Amino acid sequence: MTINCKGALIDLTVPKVMGILNLTPDSFYDGGVYKSESTILKKVEKMLNEGATFIDLGAYSSRPNAKHISENEELKRLLPVLKLLTSTFSDILISIDTFRSEVAKQSIYAGACMINDISAGKMDDKMMETVANLNVPYVMMHMKGTPQDMQQHVDYEYILKDILFYFSERIAAAKAVGIIDVIVDPGFGFSKTTAQNYDVLKHLNSFKILEKPILVGFSRKSMIYKVLNASATEALNGTTVLNTIGLQQGASILRVHDVKEAMECIHLTQQLTA
Repeated sequence: MTINCKGALIDLTVPKVMGILNLTPDSFYDGGVYKSESTILKKVEKMLNEGATFIDLGAYSSRPNAKHISENEELKRLLPVLKLLTSTFSDILISIDTFRSEVAKQSIYAGACMINDISAGKMDDKMMETVANLNVPYVMMHMKGTPQDMQQHVDYEYILKDILFYFSERIAAAKAVGIIDVIVDPGFGFSKTTAQNYDVLKHLNSFKILEKPILVGFSRKSMIYKVLNASATEALNGTTVLNTIGLQQGASILRVHDVKEAMECIHLTQQLTA
């Protein structure tokens, strides 16, 4: 199972790590931390040295009840950092966390290689066609509603069946416009209660029926720290536990704040298949 990034075939048979770099002031864990060029470069260099295959840049906070920002503000936050990273790290593979087609287009032109869309094209009807024209991999996530109201949309008939149906429809839409490389993200923490998150995780291997790589993002989320009666800063060990379960259930990409620990999960679980 491979995806094409800038002409390089990335083999996902062995799972990969996507390191998170939030460029927002209000993200739930590291909002506002990376303000200067030096702190940004230091963080990205650390993630790359620790084994990250991809760096995921996000300039629009998608935490519950996040403040909505304009497209211009998103681009203002994003493009200077994207250009800084591509000029500093020649072979870097950058994913852009956005639901806006214009942001996607300008980011790919500026050197990114993948689009990570929390809405799977539902918040911008030009997104899928844009991604197809750009000929880049597309991560489509499951979410109902928007970041501002998603936690009001947690009613499902049968959650697993509903999410699989959602992906079947979105994958068909992507195929219809010519997107080649599709990755699915069940959307842990989006439009789901804590119990629903764990129900989806328990049946994650069911997503293999879609025949697409699976990306999971548990990193320091409330589905961990609420259960542990802790905080996001105290949720690294819990993140490691869920990453391990995710890998055992077929995840191909771990999207994380802490790359070293995620790589250790991959190295150790790979020993079970050696």
